[in-house]
Amino acid sequence: MTRVLSAIALGAVALTAILLLPPAGVRILACLVAALTAHEYLRIVHAHRPLPGAAPWILLVAVTCWSTVMPGQYDLLWLMFVCFGGVAIEVLFRKLTLEDAGMRFFAPWYIGMPLGLLSAIHVAHGWRATILLISTVVVSDSAQYYSGRAFGRRPLAPVISPKKTIEGAIGGVIVGTLYMLFAGPLFLPATAPLPLALTGLAIVVVGICGDLFESRLKRVAGVKDSSTLIPGHGGILDRIDALLFATPVFFLYLRTLA
Repeated sequence: MTRVLSAIALGAVALTAILLLPPAGVRILACLVAALTAHEYLRIVHAHRPLPGAAPWILLVAVTCWSTVMPGQYDLLWLMFVCFGGVAIEVLFRKLTLEDAGMRFFAPWYIGMPLGLLSAIHVAHGWRATILLISTVVVSDSAQYYSGRAFGRRPLAPVISPKKTIEGAIGGVIVGTLYMLFAGPLFLPATAPLPLALTGLAIVVVGICGDLFESRLKRVAGVKDSSTLIPGHGGILDRIDALLFATPVFFLYLRTLA
């Protein structure tokens, strides 16, 4: 029951923000979510050996999110240089290993940029496109869960996530693709069926990869959830891991419509 109530509350908050907040409000909210998610991510990747100096990287994730929404001509290029400079400082002066520094370098691009692109979708294409993307990911995730429970026999990635099954993944791919095919025209009129279906397929497949990627991070760190922020669900990263991978795909699709 806790899990269901949390899901309802989380969905209501997200829907309210998408429908009612002005573009600037959505940008600020996205940056806040990016910062919280970055904190969870750094907590996971440094679980075995807590390291100092995470705050600048959390801030950099938020700045990357903000810059991705409405990028200037050189914003992201400067951010790339700043990230490389941060890695050099971490390795040379903080004596971090290249692996630890690399995990920090990855945070702005893994978290900040996709959430910035999600806000950019909202700014450029409105709430309909934003809801279509998020609902496709949610529908696919739900289909994977219930297909796996009903028909799951063969593990999809037993070392990374033992509970995920091939049958569940197939169910999620089929349902998610069909959802995008039939719901897409309701949110994005005058869109061709074949590109919609292919986009839905790509969103679902990369979403599954995003889910497995975060599961791998947690498996290596030996943690169950990214945090305990959302009762019954874990942390923010646990909820948006698929969305982080799916958003750039949908953004590129929308670029083809412009």
